[in-house]
Amino acid sequence: MNHDSKRATLDTACVHAGEQPLEARFGLNTPVVTSSAFDYLDDQVRYPRYHNTLNHEVVAAKIAALEGAESAMVTASGMGAISAIFMSLMKPGDHAVLLDGLYGGTTDLVEGLLTPSGFRFSIWDGDPDQLESLITPQTRLVMIESPTNPLMQVVDLERTAAIAGEHDIVSVIDNTFATPVAQRPIESGFDLVMHSATKYMGGHSDLLCGALAGTEELMTRIRPTIVRLGSSLNGQDLYLLERSLKTLALRVRQQSANALELAGRLEGHAAVAEALYPGLPSHRQHELARKQMQVFGGMLSFRLASGVDPLLFLDRLELVRPAISLGGVETTISQPSRSSHAKLTGAERERLRIDDALMRLSVGIEGTEDLWEDLDRALSDSTR
Repeated sequence: MNHDSKRATLDTACVHAGEQPLEARFGLNTPVVTSSAFDYLDDQVRYPRYHNTLNHEVVAAKIAALEGAESAMVTASGMGAISAIFMSLMKPGDHAVLLDGLYGGTTDLVEGLLTPSGFRFSIWDGDPDQLESLITPQTRLVMIESPTNPLMQVVDLERTAAIAGEHDIVSVIDNTFATPVAQRPIESGFDLVMHSATKYMGGHSDLLCGALAGTEELMTRIRPTIVRLGSSLNGQDLYLLERSLKTLALRVRQQSANALELAGRLEGHAAVAEALYPGLPSHRQHELARKQMQVFGGMLSFRLASGVDPLLFLDRLELVRPAISLGGVETTISQPSRSSHAKLTGAERERLRIDDALMRLSVGIEGTEDLWEDLDRALSDSTR
């Protein structure tokens, strides 16, 4: 039975997309293929690093269906997907336009490996009116996040994709924060969508993986690089990822509802200087977010007021756990200055206004009142 049709609802695709016909004795779930050695006499060479085992194929097909893409692959990490994009679609001397304030790991890859190797980059502020001026004859791609990590800025997807298309350059988006539950950028014209699938796609804080989806032509160009980089998952992890994707829509909708409620309460708290969440009417891009997002996601950021001790606040939390990473069923919090953006220079963090008072909250599926009680008490107890 094939449920990959684009007519299927997202909820149905989460559960059924990618399924392959199996003998009744295998039951409903995809068997975990543990082998690393396969018979080659049927003229089909299978090997886990080639991403062509049963578990690879099922999960990739599910992700492609969720994003409305022609093809997809699962990588060993989000950075594995990002690295493959740059190394497949660019060569030394080529140029790319990057949104200002991308995930710190992406920035570290660009500055630490790609730029010294001869790749060229320009930084874009996200204003569509300014994008065209940065494009050169050597420009091969434009890469964005929306919403951004951790400042929750929103980029106009349709205009960005249209400008890239007019200049025949590849448009790439990191859709980790939004997930296909909140937005499907390919429907807005984007060529490639990537995820740190460690986050919402995995959803239980127990997997490290990435995902990449796009046109068959682009994925054919990228696939050999992913294979050469050795960016592959084993059957057990792929099975866990498939299991998690079945509840993606349920989880993200609950996380989004919780985040919207908490963001509104944090915005009005005396110990909070500002709350950053696209679902808030006060967000300067709220109308754009309403236009291109189905829900506003489970991520929000807020800045502590000047009289609040950041470390004391984190220490006072009980239910909300300070932790690196995000997107799990449990609510976690972090200081981007000491986690996701720690590799940036102090000057870069200052320019982006990523200081120790900025908190990034990954809202889980717990009861909203329980979460608020914990945050409210910790905020009140940590005021100097």
